[in-house]
Amino acid sequence: MGDRIKLRVILGSTRQGRLGDKLAKWIHDLAKERGDLDVELLDLRDYPLPFLGEEARSASEPADKLIAAWATKVSEADGFIIATAEYNHGYPAVLKNALDSIKNEWSNKPVAFVSWGGVSGGARAVEQLRQVVVELQMVPIRNAVHIPFVWNLMDDDGSLKPEALNVHQEGAKNLLDQLVWWAKILKTARV
Repeated sequence: MGDRIKLRVILGSTRQGRLGDKLAKWIHDLAKERGDLDVELLDLRDYPLPFLGEEARSASEPADKLIAAWATKVSEADGFIIATAEYNHGYPAVLKNALDSIKNEWSNKPVAFVSWGGVSGGARAVEQLRQVVVELQMVPIRNAVHIPFVWNLMDDDGSLKPEALNVHQEGAKNLLDQLVWWAKILKTARV
């Protein structure tokens, strides 16, 4: 596993009724099909970080312990895919908070985006996120997957239609190819 790139897929929405869990799992599973990646899905629901300037939600999980657990997960990664919804032409506040909660752990690592939403497929949220990740010394890759009208890809029971994401498969594979290329280069440079 030493030569494999450690890729973390970050699910950036914690809203009830979100569709992102299905889309993050899709890109996660696609990445796992490759033999050169160690892939893990990081759902921000599992990392209930306090918003900056606020106390932790419970005494049993102090803020510094929650942030330290998040920092450990981020620091062990060689690259990231941020899977995000677009809400009101922007990205979720919980995602911004997760990015801002730590700093050095992001540095000199590549990041790609899978987004979804209405007509733009989340492209407006991704454009804003690119500005944020550059400030964190990350390397955003050009390739992204934007999925418009995501609710049309769901069956009545809320599952992804089997053929729904086929149109995005090639773009996702190109995204992964570019992300892995950058991750290898930057991993070597960080040593």
